[in-house]
This record gives sequence, structure tokens and C-alpha cells, in this order.
Amino acid sequence: MIISSQLLHRIGDTSLPQNERARLRCQLAKELEDVGNYDAAREVMGEIWSRIGERPLLDELDEVTTAEVLLRVGVLTGWIGSIRQIEGAQELARHLIGESVVRFGILRAGEKAAEAQMELGHCYWREGSFNEARMLLKEALSCDLVGNLKAVTLSRLATVEKVTNRLSDALHLLVEAAPLFDASKNHTIKGRFHNEYAQVLRKLSAAEHRSDYIDRALIEYEAASYFFEQAGHRRYQACVENNIGYLFYTIKKFPESHHHLDRAQALFTSMKDSVHTAQVDDTRARVLLAEGHVSEAEKLVRSAVQVLEKGGEQSLLAEALTTHGLVLARLGRYKVARLTLQHAVEVAQNVGDSETAGLASLVILEELAEHLPAQDLSATYDRAAELLSNSENRESKDRLLACSRRVLFLVNSLPSPPTWKSFNLNEAVLRFESRLIERALREAGGAVARAAQLLGIERRNLDTMLRTGRHRNLERLRTPVEPRRRSLMFRDEVNCPDTRVVSVMHVEDEQPVAEAVQMTLDAEGWSVEACADGAVALEKLESGARYDVLIFDNKLPDTTGIELIKQTRKLAHRQQTPIIMFSGGEVEMEARRAGANAFLRKPSGLSLIAETVARLLARKRGREV
Repeated sequence: MIISSQLLHRIGDTSLPQNERARLRCQLAKELEDVGNYDAAREVMGEIWSRIGERPLLDELDEVTTAEVLLRVGVLTGWIGSIRQIEGAQELARHLIGESVVRFGILRAGEKAAEAQMELGHCYWREGSFNEARMLLKEALSCDLVGNLKAVTLSRLATVEKVTNRLSDALHLLVEAAPLFDASKNHTIKGRFHNEYAQVLRKLSAAEHRSDYIDRALIEYEAASYFFEQAGHRRYQACVENNIGYLFYTIKKFPESHHHLDRAQALFTSMKDSVHTAQVDDTRARVLLAEGHVSEAEKLVRSAVQVLEKGGEQSLLAEALTTHGLVLARLGRYKVARLTLQHAVEVAQNVGDSETAGLASLVILEELAEHLPAQDLSATYDRAAELLSNSENRESKDRLLACSRRVLFLVNSLPSPPTWKSFNLNEAVLRFESRLIERALREAGGAVARAAQLLGIERRNLDTMLRTGRHRNLERLRTPVEPRRRSLMFRDEVNCPDTRVVSVMHVEDEQPVAEAVQMTLDAEGWSVEACADGAVALEKLESGARYDVLIFDNKLPDTTGIELIKQTRKLAHRQQTPIIMFSGGEVEMEARRAGANAFLRKPSGLSLIAETVARLLARKRGREV
């Protein structure tokens, strides 16, 4: 690195003032961080700071340089502490970076304060404190960042949303950041973007049952690997190899998975990176378990847990504990498996990672249900349902539904005390089915379409059950058909003490599609205004008419939906209105870049329209409160 060599030469100039030399050390340390050489970055700090646990020497430095040194030392403490699993390192990092935030604030150095906030948020993310990380990253973005700093902050916020399974939000952030990454000259930053994008696509492939996302994820991983190689960032290259190994595991291509995990392990081992080596062991243990090599999987994941227990990577620890508990259950060691999985739940909950905690609870239900007392089984199911109540991961919801059926036969089928006298299986199934439908209707606010989605059945089947079928007693819980039902999404305290009808504009020139969408949204009690071309739609959008959600097709007689989105986003009073692109074309990325909040593909996406509208309305309402 030519620039680094020049900086190193200048640092050696003893005639330079102390403050300038310290700032040059910080600059060179930052360059070395960007290529993953954290130990060299620490050495570059020289006499200012030598090791984790020591406070940097700041006595002879001015305020600006002091704040910069605190930031750099804090960031290095977080990275090295994570890699070496140094106990308490993340807390030390937070204190140092937090002090730099305060000092930059006093100096009115807004961009530097935002950079420090971004790094502080990354420390909280490492610990698994995702709510705190999200808050800090959003605060940093509110400072009108530009260039690489904004790109990295958006990417890190997308990471937080990804690990908490807010996948639509993560994808939207990455789409927003894409032009910034395209313009960047920093190969490490570009590699991070492609790696993060690939991981979101992989998760979406499972959540939305989109096999095409797997191919796209592999392309993004290849791009990430290329840029990390160009940057000389071996550590991130290894992370990509682990991620590719996990992707191949999810699609059951186990030889390919082992190949990439071998490469990841070799790289991490050569760098003495114990925490990421443990993460690779956790991934490989899942592959071995899927192949039937249970004993080998147990040895690997046990070793991973032992490593992760020494440091502060609590979310990674919770994931490894969940894998270990699953493997122990498959080995028939039920008591130890249960204790391990309960520990996973506690670790994840302690850092606010409800998704991981919920998944650990699901494993208890899936693997140990027959070995739990009835009251413990019911309590575990209720806890899993509560932890996953806000999850956007359809796979998790499907697993929860399957567990509810299992709980049916283990808890509700048999009378207590156990006896077969007067027992009727059909009646037992009917009672539990009624409880599930009641819960779904309550969680859906009475909307039958959304309740059916939660239950994993067709809307018309649920409607029949409630109107004329075996669960007519639950029809009281649905929102009434006449008069027109009102949405529970918005409360209009001024004009209506109850609720007001949601208003949707749908721009679509194909009459059968327009009618299908109209019927779907009418069933929710929402008002739908249809337009057949873009000119008429834009004229209405320019007016003061209220539209809570906009749904656009892309192929229109006089324009495209993407162009209509761009024109809509230029209108001051429509910039925050949720927009859904409902199209059969391959235009998802273009639509999101133009400003769409969600993309649904024709014709399969029709069943998801009501749920997507409800989710976007709830999210918009949450921002306004």
C-alpha cells in the first residue's frame, strides 16, 4: 500500500507536532482496518496506545485529536476483542467510542460525531443488542451523511434489520445504498455491500419461497469475494466462504458446502480468528447433522460453544447453543438438550434477539415435545409464539403452526387425568382448531384474509368455516361485512372516534387483474380506487385526495409503473405514502430504487396483497406515533 508507506514515513518524522503525528497514526490505522489487519493497526498507534484495557495517552493532545484517537482506539478494541474473544472488550469499546461521540458533539463536528455513532451502533450489534444498534445507526443517518460514510451506515443498518428478520426493510436500505456503493472507489466497502445483499437474498429465498433468489445470492457472493480479494481483505473473504457454505447447506448441496467451509476455516485459522472459526464450526455442524453424522456434529458445535462463551458475541453464542441443543436431542440426550436450548433462549433474550430466542423455543417443541410435561409444553409454545409474533419470516411462522398441531395431540387431545373414557378425537381436534382460529382472528384484527394467511389456509375456506361451517361461533370476531368494514390500521381521532376506511389507489390496465385486486381488498373493508393509465393516476395523485397505499403495475398504456413511482415521489405530500409494485416483469430492483416499498409478482402475489398493505400501514403508523 503506497499511501500507507507514505503515512508511515511521515509518522517517523520526529519534527512533526504531536497532534499531527497522532492524527496520521489514526489515519493509517483506519486504512489497515479497512483491509482487516487489526493487529497492524494497533501497532501503528505506537506510544499512544499499546493494548486493550489501557486508556490511550491523551494528555498532550488537543480536543480534536483526542476525540479522533478515542474513536480509533474504541473501534480497534471492538474488532480485536471480537476476534480474540477478550472478555469485556465490547464494553470498553463502547465507553471509548461513546466518549468520542460526546467530544465530537461539543466540537460541533457533526460528520465525525455521526461516524462515531455508527461505530458505536456496530459495537451494540456485535453484542446482539439490536434495538440499541438500530437507534444509533438511524441517528447517524439523520445527520445528512454522504459518500462512503452514508453507504457503510446504510449497510450496517441493513445488517441489523436482516438479523432481526426485517428483510423487506433490509432490502430497501440496500437498494437505497446501491448507487453510493457503485460510486465508491473502496473495494472493501463494495465487497461488504455485495456480501450483505447476498445474505438478504438468501434469507428472502426461504421467507418468500423464491428459488431464483438463490442464484442471485451466489452472484452477489462472487462479486463480494472479488472485491475483498482486490482489497486484500482475507478475513472478509473467509466470511464470504462461510456464507456460501451455509447457502449450499440450505439447498442440500453438502459437498459444495464442505468445500467452501474448508476454505473459510483455513483462512480464519491462519489469522488465529477464533470467533469466526467457531462460527464456521457451527455451520459445519449443521451440515454434518443434515448428512446424518450426528456424533461428529456434536463435537464440532460443542467446541464452538466453548469458544463463544468466552467473549461477548452473544447472538452467535445463542445460535451455536441452539445447534448444540438440536444435536444433543438427536443423540437422545434429552435432559441436557433441553437445558442447552433453554440457555440459548435466555442468552438471546438478554440481548433483545427475540427471533433467535423464538427459534430456540421452536427446536424445544420440535425435538423434545414428547419428553416435556404438559404444562411446560404449553408454556414453551406460548413463549415461542410471543417471541415470534413480530417475525416477518414465513418459514418461522410455518414451523410455529406445525408445532401448534403437535401441541394439540400432546396437550389437548387427552383429558386430565389421562383416560380414554368418553374421548372423541374429532371433538378434540375441533376444540384446538377453534383456539387457533380465534387467536389468528384476534391477531389479524378481525380481517379474515390476514387470519387465513397466518393459519396457512385459503381465505375462502376460513370464510366458509365462519359463515356456515363448524366455527360459526367465532364469526363475531371478524370485522363486519355490512356496513363497509373499517380498517384498524389508522385511527382518526379528529374526524371519527372509531376508525376510518383505508383508501387504496390501484393503477392497472388489465381488467381481470384490477377486479381480482378489488375483490381482495374489498374483503378487508378497504376502499379501492382503480385507474387504467398513468396520466389519470398522476392527476389524482397531484390533488389533495387521501390515499393510504398505492399499488402500481409496471406495464401501463402511456407510461411505466417505475416512472409513475418516480413522479409520485417528487410530490411532497406523497413522499411517505407506501407504494407496492404488483407486476409480472423482472423489475423488482428498479422499482425499489425508484421508491417502491414492496414488490409482489403476478399472479402469485395476489394472495399476499392484503397482508402487505396491512404491514406497510402498520409500519407507517409506527413511524408517525
